Amino acid sequence: MSPADFTRPGSLYGAVDLGARKQALEAQARRESVAQQAGGVPAQVIDVDDATFATEVVERSMNSLVLLELTVTRAEQARQYSLLLEKLASENAGRWTLARVDVEVSQQIAQALRVQNVPALYAIFQGQPVAVVPGIATEPQLRDWLSQLMEALAQYLPPPSEDAEAEGRPEELPVDPDILAAERAVDAGDLDAAAAAYQRLLARSPKDEDARLGLAGLGLIRRTQDVDPADVERRLGDPADLEAQLLAADFEMLSGEVDAAFDRLVGVVRRTAGEDRDRVRVHLLGLFETLPADDPSVAKARRNLASALF
Repeated sequence: MSPADFTRPGSLYGAVDLGARKQALEAQARRESVAQQAGGVPAQVIDVDDATFATEVVERSMNSLVLLELTVTRAEQARQYSLLLEKLASENAGRWTLARVDVEVSQQIAQALRVQNVPALYAIFQGQPVAVVPGIATEPQLRDWLSQLMEALAQYLPPPSEDAEAEGRPEELPVDPDILAAERAVDAGDLDAAAAAYQRLLARSPKDEDARLGLAGLGLIRRTQDVDPADVERRLGDPADLEAQLLAADFEMLSGEVDAAFDRLVGVVRRTAGEDRDRVRVHLLGLFETLPADDPSVAKARRNLASALF
C-alpha cells in the first residue's frame, strides 16, 4: 500500500476488520480438520484445472450453482480471500459448490472468461457465467451479492435438503455480555465505554483473546481518529519524522494491509538506533497485539524484527 492509498474508514467498528483474520485462521483450522477426517478437502470446495473444468464446473452447473474462484494461490491476500469463500461455502453447504482455479497453473480458463484481474468470483449456472465479483470483496458485500444471486435463481435451483442446511449452519455460541457491550459502545462512538467493557472481561478472564484484540483495535482507532491521512502522507517525505511512520503503519493496519505495516516498521527499526529504535520496536509489538498470536503475518514479522535487532 502506498501512502497515497491512506483513507479514513467510514465507521469506527467496521474499520477495525482485524478480527476477520482471526476468523480466517479459525476457518482454516476447521477446513484442515475436516480434510484430515475425510481424507480430502470439504465436499463443497473443489480444485479445478483446465482438464477437469468441463466436468467439475460446466456439467455440475447444469443442475446446480457453481461459484468459480479464479485466484493466485501463492498470494497471501488471495489466500485470505479464499478462506472467507470457504467459510461461506461451508455455511451454504448443499446450495452451491465453490470451484477454485489457480490461473497461474490453468491459464486456458482465465483466457476463455477474458479475466482481466484476479481474484475474481464467477457464478456459473447451466454452463454460463451469470454474475461476477471482480477483485476482493468484503464479507458483507459477498453475503449481499450471494443473497441477491440466490433470490434471482431461486425458481431454477432445487431447494436444499434439511440435512444440508443443518450441516452448513454454523453453531450458535453465546456471546459474552461484555463483548456485546463493547461492540455496541464502539458502534455508538463511545470508545471509553468499549474499553471499560473489554477490561471487565479481561478482569474475569485474563487470557480472553477477543478482549485483548478488542483493546488493541481500540488503540488503533484512538491514535488515528483525529489524524488527517493526507497530512501523514505529506509528512512521510521527511525521513526524520518518526511519528509519521508510526501513524502510517496504524493506517495500514486499519486498511487491512497488515504485512505492509509490519514491513514498514521493521524497516524503520533497521535504520534507527537508541530511543528512536526502541520506540518503534514497542509500537510494532503493540500492533502484533491486534492479531491472534498464531497469525502467520505476526510470526513472519517477529522473525524479521529479530533479524533487524540482532
